[in-house]
Order: sequence, then structure tokens, then C-alpha cells
Amino acid sequence: MQTILKNIKESEVLALKDLVAYQDGQVISKTLIQNDAVGITLFSFSAGEGLSTHESKGDAFVTCLDGSGEMTIDGVSHKITAGESIVMPAQHPHAVYAETNFKMILVVIFPEKDKQPSER
Repeated sequence: MQTILKNIKESEVLALKDLVAYQDGQVISKTLIQNDAVGITLFSFSAGEGLSTHESKGDAFVTCLDGSGEMTIDGVSHKITAGESIVMPAQHPHAVYAETNFKMILVVIFPEKDKQPSER
């Protein structure tokens, strides 16, 4: 399986929070890596913006890079600030809300398609 790099180069030091800018009233995303097994995306949220409740086929690991946000998982609210992380399990409803300007990195690990659950 080939990993596809987007918007970044190999063997280069990255300041992740500087790779995506804030834009008033918007949510901005920038995909860094994407293939069938994993997706890594940076997000910036203008204060008061968010992502409505949805589900993912893969487990999602979020780390806050700047500001503060609210992650709602299965109806339970969790505050997250710079340097903190949380896991949003696959197929569980979750949402994101920016209390302040908020940047995060999202790493989603997708399940293997070809194997039965007992073989993973």
C-alpha cells in the first residue's frame, strides 16, 4: 500500500500549526497524508465554527495544536486545549466546536477492508 503525501515533503521539519491559517468564519482543512489505511489532516477553526455531528469508519486521534475546542463524543462534551489529545472511536457520533480559534491534527486509522474482524 502506497502512502500519498500531500502538501508536505519528506525529510523536512514541520511546524504543524503553521501549515494551516485561520480565516474568519471558516473551517479550513489541509490533507497531509491519505491512503486506504490512514488519513492525516490539519484543521483550523475560526472561533464559533465547528463540524456537525457525524461518524467515521475509522478510529480518529485528535491533538489540539492551538487554542481550545470542544469535542462531543456520544453526546458527552470534552474540552481540549493545546497539547492535549482525544480518541473519537469509529462509528460513534462526534462533533467539533471551536471555543476560540482552534487548530488540530486529525489522524484516522481505517479498518482493513479485506479481512474479517476475527482476522485483524
